[in-house]
Amino acid sequence: MNRTGLALATAAALTVLGCTNMTPREQGTVSGAAIGAAAGAGIAAISGGNGWTGAAIGGILGGTVGNIKGKNQQ
Repeated sequence: MNRTGLALATAAALTVLGCTNMTPREQGTVSGAAIGAAAGAGIAAISGGNGWTGAAIGGILGGTVGNIKGKNQQ
């Protein structure tokens, strides 16, 4: 994944995280997906894999975990 894609993904994640009218479940889902996507892309880049695939897998897993955590907080 090139620097432009990473910068755009980071900017999009920060924009979405700024939403204040979200329930704890929604906030957990969005933040979990953003953190998971960043971690997945980073791990894939370090291990020599495809950064976009790592971001997609990490985003799905992170969003799922964040959703469950947010549901438990409500």
